[in-house]
Amino acid sequence: MEDHTYVLDYLPDGRPDERKYKHETLVLALGEDEFKLFELIPQDGISILVGDRVYIGKDVDKREHIKHVKRRISWKELTHAAQSEVPYVIEEIIDRDPSKFIRFYNEAHPLTKRYHMLELLPGLGRKKMEAIIEERRKGEFKDFEDLMERVPLLHKPKKLVKERIMEELKNPSIKYKIWVAE
Repeated sequence: MEDHTYVLDYLPDGRPDERKYKHETLVLALGEDEFKLFELIPQDGISILVGDRVYIGKDVDKREHIKHVKRRISWKELTHAAQSEVPYVIEEIIDRDPSKFIRFYNEAHPLTKRYHMLELLPGLGRKKMEAIIEERRKGEFKDFEDLMERVPLLHKPKKLVKERIMEELKNPSIKYKIWVAE
């Protein structure tokens, strides 16, 4: 269950394809923990901006901005504006709790005899994977800077995480998911 989401788009008159009598203010949002995509109904008279972090958890008394979660949506149901915001929001989520993502580099394991979780990251091949595994045997990575310093072959590890999350959001039928919940 997601407790917080980030606003990707605010639709004061609802979706443009809805019938006139069905106009309903909507917020399109991305979950902070499981990267679920949502259509939310905001509280009346509340000002919400793209990029805002809003609470949608079970404690209704804490919900200042959101009345309720209308439904989960897919990538294709996002507006183009919302889709263009997703990479920036993912970066913000990674920066908010980098330890969650560095943990992946520290704990990734083989999926099969020939395929490792690290290889799920776009642009990370066998050579970089082996360098990461060799370095983490010496001790866990503390942060992204430590990872880049100890594994010089690896450039922009945060970007690799972001690109993988984007892949998982865009392709719901992807076989192995690391971050996006079903």
